Amino acid sequence: MPRTRSLAWSELKIGLLAVIAVALAAFLTLLVGGQEGFFWQRYHLKTRFTNVQGLKTGAVVRVAGVEVGKVTDVAFAGAEVEITMQVSDTMKSRITDRSRASIGSLSLLGEPIVDISPSGEGTPLGDWGYVPASQSPRQLADVAENASLGLQEATRLLHDVRQGRGTLGRLVTDDTLYRDVEGFVGAAERVADRLARGEGTAGKMLTDPEAYRSLVAALKNLDDMTRRINAGEGSLGQLLKDDSLVRSFTATGRNLDAITEKMNQGTGTMGKLVNDRELYDRLNTLARRLDDVSAKLDAGEGTAGQLLRDKQLYENMNGAATELRALVSDIRKDPRKYLNVKVSIF
Repeated sequence: MPRTRSLAWSELKIGLLAVIAVALAAFLTLLVGGQEGFFWQRYHLKTRFTNVQGLKTGAVVRVAGVEVGKVTDVAFAGAEVEITMQVSDTMKSRITDRSRASIGSLSLLGEPIVDISPSGEGTPLGDWGYVPASQSPRQLADVAENASLGLQEATRLLHDVRQGRGTLGRLVTDDTLYRDVEGFVGAAERVADRLARGEGTAGKMLTDPEAYRSLVAALKNLDDMTRRINAGEGSLGQLLKDDSLVRSFTATGRNLDAITEKMNQGTGTMGKLVNDRELYDRLNTLARRLDDVSAKLDAGEGTAGQLLRDKQLYENMNGAATELRALVSDIRKDPRKYLNVKVSIF
């Protein structure tokens, strides 16, 4: 009996050791997960998203692409979804109020994870602190939706083109516009052909060496002219370079200013003409009288008017002048014939 009792105790010790080993292994497996460490080496953080894109409990939490924790809870908080995470204590100095949380993916089609951007600035977040959320990167579904919208827009555009709407639609469906474009292209081809054959001014410029040399000579002359002007040669060069000429222009300008100032003050004839109303009225009256006299002369009134209008009077006066000249000529030739002087003495 004692021997039997001893064997049972030995088996019991082996069983207890096996149970303790299994429990210890399970404990280490549950409490040690990658880089998260033991439960006393972790702290909790929270964040909120409007769309978690299928994020589940147990999802990976990464900082700068390095796995540092797990998602422990996903629950609604009003219109948003609150995410609770356990993160390694070693991340406290890297996760601050300047960090941002976003929904990422392990691969292109992999399960969603939480990505937290590290920050060396700001205040580190304590246990149960909130990490501000940022806009999540666009997912494959968003890309597909945008592609679908783009295809719809392209379909509507093709429909408008087929209906002849817009410039492209008219170009595709309107024969008149097509013929206009074709005519324009044909005209451009003809112009290019004439240029290639050297016709016209532009064609000669392209093909005639003499025209090219003339152009080069003209440019050279222009360059020489500008060089001489910059050197102060000639009238234009002196105008640009000679200070005395500038001073003369300045003095002339001052004189003109003085003249205009005197005119504004009413000094001199021009000044009175500009400022004196009486003188202006007198000149205006004189001008009207001269207009009246010229109108009467044009109408043939008076002696001067008849002289201008009456041809017979003009011929009579011309004949009298001719006879008077003949009489003066005869007197000069034979004064005694016309001068008879008698002297009587009492």
